[in-house]
Amino acid sequence: MLRLEILPEYPSEYRIKQAVQTLRDGNLIIYPTDTVYGLGCDLTNKRGVERIYQLKGNDKRKLLSFICPDLKEIAQYARVSNPAYKIMKRLTPGPYTFILEASRIVPKILLEKRKTVGIRVPDHPICERLLRELGKPIISTSATLAGQSYMNDIDDIADIFENNVEVLIDSGPGGLEPSSVIDLTTDIPQVLRAGKGDVSMFE
Repeated sequence: MLRLEILPEYPSEYRIKQAVQTLRDGNLIIYPTDTVYGLGCDLTNKRGVERIYQLKGNDKRKLLSFICPDLKEIAQYARVSNPAYKIMKRLTPGPYTFILEASRIVPKILLEKRKTVGIRVPDHPICERLLRELGKPIISTSATLAGQSYMNDIDDIADIFENNVEVLIDSGPGGLEPSSVIDLTTDIPQVLRAGKGDVSMFE
């Protein structure tokens, strides 16, 4: 595993490019977000997605989310109603995952008898730089294995994934609270998980 120290305040362009090349090569990275550290790959790389399912111990009926840089890109991968757009505009970037109806360009490996996707726009400069450089969404699932609690110590995360992930971006201690998950597929938003993002507006 290659460990890249990248400061959120001053992201190294060279190291961002190293991480993105890893994604382009179909490999996995661990990266910081505005919630917990994420485990990811290029959304369109089937082999990478398969590896994440295997690592996480997830069957393909469980939802894998992905991150986008902005609402404009979300609209390519999901059908967004006007009410949903207004909610997302208010809450992005931020610690929220939105469940939306998938568009046709979402890879079928992410759907598996499902028509919805989980998408978020993190409020984190390293996420933004990775996404802009790659030019595609990145899979986003917590950097934990099946049955594990969230970890914020980067050394603990490195120990767990040492032999299974190609690059780890070390940005210091991470968070321990996941994103809030909001289902926007119906007229009335539903809170599926209350996490870091404030959900009181939906109560």
